[in-house]
Amino acid sequence: MFSKKNTNQDLLQKPKSNLNAFIGAAFLMGISAVGPGFLTQTAVFTETLLASFGFVILMSIILDIGVQVNIWRVIAVSKKRGQDIANMVLPGLGYFLAFAVALGGLAFNIGNIGGAGLGINVIFGIDVRIGAIITAVIAVGVFMSKEAGVAMDKIVRFLGLVMVILTIYVAFKSEPPMAEAALRTFMPETIDMFAIITLVGGTVGGYITFAGGHRLLDAGISGQENLRKVTQSSVSGIMIASVMRVFLFLAVLGVVSTGFKLDPSNPTASVFLEAAGTVGYKMFGVVLWAAGITSVIGAAYTSVSFLKTLSKTIERNNSKFIIGFIIISTIIFTYIGEPVLLLILAGAFNALILPIALGTLLIAAYKKSIVGDYKHPLWLTIFGGIVVLATAYLAIVTLMNQVPKLFS
Repeated sequence: MFSKKNTNQDLLQKPKSNLNAFIGAAFLMGISAVGPGFLTQTAVFTETLLASFGFVILMSIILDIGVQVNIWRVIAVSKKRGQDIANMVLPGLGYFLAFAVALGGLAFNIGNIGGAGLGINVIFGIDVRIGAIITAVIAVGVFMSKEAGVAMDKIVRFLGLVMVILTIYVAFKSEPPMAEAALRTFMPETIDMFAIITLVGGTVGGYITFAGGHRLLDAGISGQENLRKVTQSSVSGIMIASVMRVFLFLAVLGVVSTGFKLDPSNPTASVFLEAAGTVGYKMFGVVLWAAGITSVIGAAYTSVSFLKTLSKTIERNNSKFIIGFIIISTIIFTYIGEPVLLLILAGAFNALILPIALGTLLIAAYKKSIVGDYKHPLWLTIFGGIVVLATAYLAIVTLMNQVPKLFS
């Protein structure tokens, strides 16, 4: 099934044009962020903050752009993956980063597989575990393709558009107070800084931080000559995730502004059901499945791209290890469920990834041994430094909350 020639080229196949690669990287990053957790997080925050959540989204978008532009540019000019850059800044740091990303990717992939299985359950009424296995088979099929990179780009792009279109429909049906939403986006009644930083971590934290940048490297696109398009692609990735966030926010706002209380066990499903009835509930199933499988693909691809540093065998057999990553995630969910300890550990590590990764790459941006004669814009460094401090605070809070659970 895997010839030696195909094994070496699985994810190094270039798309027909650089434009396709840039679009594919943007969608991989953007849609990887839109997982089952993204849907729940948006619904819960909207119910709590109402129209003022628009301000939270606006601020998080600005910070997200600062993160991704910094990271993608340094990866592009150095022509190295994040973990290799980290090892050059501080020997051994790249291995920690690789371990943290892989652990977080595995844990959240278990949740993504479960979310996709639940989506199939909503659509067809079949068992969640069977739905998870069906999802895994489809995801594995993507990476069995001779041009796995191109196949991955296409399915992520298609399902991303499906999610956005269905969510726009539900937002329209829920009739949100648009004037109020627009006003509070710029003049909020409540400013929730913790919600802003939480959204930043959820959108560009963990493996998502590097998903698009690593995809461009695998497509053979790097160097200062490509910086303008790399920057555009990184911003596009944030905007893709943000479009989904905005329309989901409007859909939820339209429902909760009438006094409707979301179902705590599945808040997003209750939004779709209330706004569009049984049809809306089935649409939620499609959105949840699409969010789950695209996040499975993104998490597996990016996590294994970090493990390449640990072993040449992994690098030579990239697609096989990605497939194995997906299969292991599915087995754990099918037979164990979502292991609490693993999720707690992964959450703690995930909180550390963004400030450590971004801080490390900001240092790397000023090392000639890494970026050569490239001059990193000062405003981007300042912008990135602010995000490092803010997310480091969130990481400390997360660790203080989660680590005691290990001993409880």
